[in-house]
Amino acid sequence: MYTKKEIVNSIAACGLIPVIRTTEASQAIKVADALEKGGAPVFEITMTVPGALKVLEELAKTVSDGVVLGAGTVLDAETARLAILAGAQFIVSPTLDAETIKMCNRYAKVVVPGALTPTEILQAWEMGADFVKVFPADAVGGPSYIKAVKAPLPQVELVPTGGVDIHTAPEFIKAGATAVGAGGSLIDKKILAEGAYGRLVEKTKDFLRAIKEARD
Repeated sequence: MYTKKEIVNSIAACGLIPVIRTTEASQAIKVADALEKGGAPVFEITMTVPGALKVLEELAKTVSDGVVLGAGTVLDAETARLAILAGAQFIVSPTLDAETIKMCNRYAKVVVPGALTPTEILQAWEMGADFVKVFPADAVGGPSYIKAVKAPLPQVELVPTGGVDIHTAPEFIKAGATAVGAGGSLIDKKILAEGAYGRLVEKTKDFLRAIKEARD
């Protein structure tokens, strides 16, 4: 069991939230294993994965100490609660829902609601978000948008998601993002189709290295 502060620090230190979105539960578990072997101490299982809650329960028992599990694509407070009870340490939403934020704070779990405009981003922060997921980041200018938002809102910890790949991730970090969320660009369909999890291990290492170099 981690404290809220430990979860926040883990996400911020890593700088990458891999988003596991697969069509089979067994695939999700293999992906999580590859991410862990690649050095990612944080990842989220989206609620669109079949049997996502069972996947969370299983991973909560098997991941190494120091790995922080999250649940993504959480649309309401009740789903957030079920995910937390299944083992999620942080909750990520594509949208801004006050009751979901409240539920996560009730259980002392980290919450990352989705927002896009400066008004929504500040609302999310003032409602008690630990980070704000800027989604879809690529559709509104990518890193330049993050830089523009950080100018008047430097206190808000931003996690851009959508269109983040190994080339844009460092640019988002340099623009002021605390971390980035990466799904299909990291865990791509070809890797899943071929079961090439060894390649995912290497891609994870490359992604983390690119973020570290951007910070240095």
